[in-house]
Amino acid sequence: MKILYINALYSPYIAGGAEISLKLIVEGMQAKGHEVVVLSMAPGEGLRKEQVDEVQVYRAGLKNRYWPFSNERPGKFSRLAWHLRDWYNPAMGAYVKEVIRLEQPSAVSCHNLVGWSIAAWDAIREAGIPVVQVLHDMYLLSPDSTMFKNGKPRNSQGLINWLLRYRHRQQSAKLGAVVGISHSILQRFVAHGYFQGIRQYVIHNARRIPEARALRLRAEGQPLAVGYIGTLSGVKGVEWLIEQFKGSGIDGQLHIAGRGKSEDEQHFRELAGDDRRIVFRGYVDPAQFYPDIDVLVVPSLWEEPLGMVAVEGLANHLPVIASNRGGLRESVEDGRNGILCDPDVPESLGGALFALWRDVALYNRLASEARPSVSEYLDITRMVNEYEQVLQTITANDTTY
Repeated sequence: MKILYINALYSPYIAGGAEISLKLIVEGMQAKGHEVVVLSMAPGEGLRKEQVDEVQVYRAGLKNRYWPFSNERPGKFSRLAWHLRDWYNPAMGAYVKEVIRLEQPSAVSCHNLVGWSIAAWDAIREAGIPVVQVLHDMYLLSPDSTMFKNGKPRNSQGLINWLLRYRHRQQSAKLGAVVGISHSILQRFVAHGYFQGIRQYVIHNARRIPEARALRLRAEGQPLAVGYIGTLSGVKGVEWLIEQFKGSGIDGQLHIAGRGKSEDEQHFRELAGDDRRIVFRGYVDPAQFYPDIDVLVVPSLWEEPLGMVAVEGLANHLPVIASNRGGLRESVEDGRNGILCDPDVPESLGGALFALWRDVALYNRLASEARPSVSEYLDITRMVNEYEQVLQTITANDTTY
């Protein structure tokens, strides 16, 4: 089987977990004897081909107003114009047609389509090739990919999102299959009427996560090193974490690792003020970060599609405090390997921090269960095999094209 994988980015361009997972899937399928080709975007113009770790990768220059994967936030008008063009971008669909003509794949696996638009779907369907759509975020529901506004996740699309996405819902029923990286994200789309009448699957992402931090039990009276690692943005709950840490009354430090938009980083530093217990560490390799902390906090305010950072923390024997939203509820089990908090009850986060600082027995029990609880997410072979089964099913039984 020859598979074309389409995603916004591909290594070494990495914006998030989708790119990490995709590389593992692509290389895993190639190791199983399948032919694989990747089509992604990159700064610049035109279509060029290269090899990335023995995988053939096409890079397409984005035909839109600006490159969206930077730390600068364009003005409101520019963003609106970008999204209007991204509603349906035939110029990007032309790239897909060209690569299909050159490579003649037997199946296409679409991942994050931001920048490509669903013109990619039409190009694939015109070629009569079965396609599976993998859901890593809310892009097909909302142009900003989050379904989040005014500090809260949105249950309805709203008029603007509906206008920019009504065609996406209609066209989604013409695909071969859909895969959600969590039950949460798949059901979110199904509840909005997407992917009706087609095969639906859930395949949890997997990672190769070595133990950078050994199991370390706590003793009475020790300070608690709290950690956050990821994008520094409001939707990720960084402000909530800083405020609750400052008011928790625990003896410890808060280590914040990651980068974000420049204005967001400045806001969080101002919020931390002169509290020397809060340390901003910038970009840090997770393998160097996890040994420095005792508990990981994933305080996302939006509906995280999965939240692999929580899995990374658990795999390093860290109890995880996470918000009870989205896919985080599928890896963080309240009372087994961590504590779930409710963003609508802000003090629940401060209470969880205090509990893990004060109750050593609770901490040690959760830490001892952490890595064993995520064994599924550490099994890359399981993930690759499940994707292979989906592709084999849609190519063997396809009647759509």
